[in-house]
Amino acid sequence: MTVTLKKPSPACIPVHLTDRAHLAAHTASLPAAQRQWLDTVGFTGAPDTHALLPDDQGGLQAVWAGVRAVDHPYALSALPKALPAGRYGLGDGGFGADAGAAALSWALGGYSFTRYKPARRAPAELLLPPSEAARQGLLLAAAIAHTRDLVNTPAEHLGPADLAAAVQTVAKAHGAKFKQTVGDALLKAGFPAIHAVGRAADAARAPRLIELRWGSPKDPKLTIVGKGVCFDSGGLDIKGPEGMRQMKKDMGGGANALGLASLVMGLKLPVQLTLLIPAVENAISGNAYRPGDVFKTRAGLHIEIGNTDAEGRVILCDALAYAAEAQPDLIIDLATLTGAARVALGGQLPALFCRDMQTARDIVDLGLARHDPLWHLPLWAGYHGGIESDIADIVNTGRGPQAGAINAALFLEDFVPADIDWLHIDLFAWNDASRPGRPAGGEAQTIRTLLAWLQQRYG
Repeated sequence: MTVTLKKPSPACIPVHLTDRAHLAAHTASLPAAQRQWLDTVGFTGAPDTHALLPDDQGGLQAVWAGVRAVDHPYALSALPKALPAGRYGLGDGGFGADAGAAALSWALGGYSFTRYKPARRAPAELLLPPSEAARQGLLLAAAIAHTRDLVNTPAEHLGPADLAAAVQTVAKAHGAKFKQTVGDALLKAGFPAIHAVGRAADAARAPRLIELRWGSPKDPKLTIVGKGVCFDSGGLDIKGPEGMRQMKKDMGGGANALGLASLVMGLKLPVQLTLLIPAVENAISGNAYRPGDVFKTRAGLHIEIGNTDAEGRVILCDALAYAAEAQPDLIIDLATLTGAARVALGGQLPALFCRDMQTARDIVDLGLARHDPLWHLPLWAGYHGGIESDIADIVNTGRGPQAGAINAALFLEDFVPADIDWLHIDLFAWNDASRPGRPAGGEAQTIRTLLAWLQQRYG
């Protein structure tokens, strides 16, 4: 373990936290030789840097670490893989620590995806006195690590059935109910759009709707929906090699939805939770759905397929319609839905779509404050004509390349009644490059922010 909730012993090496502005004051009481050593090695208190202070016998006496702020979610993330192996505790020579941020940031700094390749070394261990804040920090870290593991796992080992098994494991851990509707049973149950996208995969990778239910029927209904395309070839409108290379991550919305659901249950929010993940592989075979096909969806709307590579909104429309039937207080969907959102905002800023401007602004502010950002894009009604079909109600592609993320969001909006609060998150679920606590690969995005907003909403 990278973090242990236990009072540090005198044998633990202290880690003192400082920054550029306070380094001189924080180190004023150190012996002159130690201050000179920090100057010699060039330690300035810059974020994500550290210096090792030796003792008289050549051992490690203490660590000084530069931070942006002690409550930053990645404050200590640069340390676990950089410090010598051993046990550490937070010292009192600089800033006082924030227990929740310390637990979260140290645990995330120690994360590695090790299913196929072991980590080069074990991360250093941090001992923290037990507290509710530290426990919540570790709960957040565990949900984020599980989300990353799912996104990082190749499609060979994470097909629709494997994703369902992951949801079932989480359901069992929290005493939640689990159900899945698989293959041709989707047609009988009224999920023709999910079936259409996933029917080309073989029987072992059959499409399905995964459901998890938890909570008291007395509490408000919260439904979280996640896109679970476990691999996206593009279908008959096949992607090129570069576009297909990372499509194991196209279930990133489902992974993030599961991560958020696990936090809602782990913190026992007073809600009646439903998690829905339509899980498919967008494959190619003789019975693959085709450009130009028209399908009647669960909601009764007919959708024309303009492009088989816009499959996420097709499976989500059935799940959203199903979610709305229960008249929940709130629906949140998370999806790696469009490349257009990445063109507009890049990989670090998921796009938020929301019918209420003030709600959107509140969530954006929460994200900025928690360093788990997202950015508001409009549900611009004037663009709806771009997804209206000549032969069906709507088409799953716009008339051109402009406003692609908005077109996709407007498509989904048609399946959510106007009297239901709804958030749509178009996210990347991936880090293109490594930063402390955020290694390249699968990523959990917006779930800390959404959790904070849900805690405010439901208490």
